[in-house]
Amino acid sequence: MEETPPPLLGSSKPHLEKLTLGVTRILESSPGVTEVTIIEKAPAERHMISSWEQKNNCVLPEDLKNFYLMTNGFHMTWSVKLDEHTIPLGSMAINSISKLTQLNQSAMYSLPNAPTLADLEDETQEASEDQPEKPHFDSRSVIFELDPCSGNGKVCLVYKKGKPASAQDAEIWFLDRALYWHFLTDTFTAYYRLLITHLGLPQWQYAFTGYGISPQAKHEDWQRIPWTATRDTNHPQNRSAPTLGESLPSTKSCKVRDRLLRTRLNLWKNI
Repeated sequence: MEETPPPLLGSSKPHLEKLTLGVTRILESSPGVTEVTIIEKAPAERHMISSWEQKNNCVLPEDLKNFYLMTNGFHMTWSVKLDEHTIPLGSMAINSISKLTQLNQSAMYSLPNAPTLADLEDETQEASEDQPEKPHFDSRSVIFELDPCSGNGKVCLVYKKGKPASAQDAEIWFLDRALYWHFLTDTFTAYYRLLITHLGLPQWQYAFTGYGISPQAKHEDWQRIPWTATRDTNHPQNRSAPTLGESLPSTKSCKVRDRLLRTRLNLWKNI
């Protein structure tokens, strides 16, 4: 079992300041922001990385290896003060190597012919110049959870060509709560920069989906700070985002979509 060291306030140690790319200093100097906290984690040992690779028959990307050799996981949180209340707001996390586990592909129910994640593959989402081929829940892809996103989805390390998997095949994708895939970055380093840049604000990964961050998160959570992370309009997912005025689906298609969504959400609870 991993030991959890006591949390440290943001910039109390220089190597933690470097790890967070200086964002701790920015947060601590921002009005209304309080309790900027990092849980310090010891570096992973090389044999832990080798053991993970042998067990999973996958080679970790070099930048992710280097990250684990610096810190075995990452967790930083911060809060805002409103009147006399302190409200937790930002949370940035990367799973430790022992929690970098493969997504569960089991059936939703323990019954014969029960649906699995693979049964809900959306084969209509084809690869294109702007949209890479999406991951698959069957053996064509190998998927590991990098960040549980506070229950709002899962950021995943995805190997697109199955096992044995090489580091060159790895990409970072976001799996939303309806079990749809959204491409984030080609490398872990690029994802980590996104994570820090967006300050761990609630649901920030949804800025890289076609439907964006929920109105509740925008108006209740994001408005509690004096600034907000801007949406990357050059991201391929955002260029194809639906706009106001588009025709709504028919009532019949909405009912079908809702039944599918309920099935997906039930499956979500088992992964």
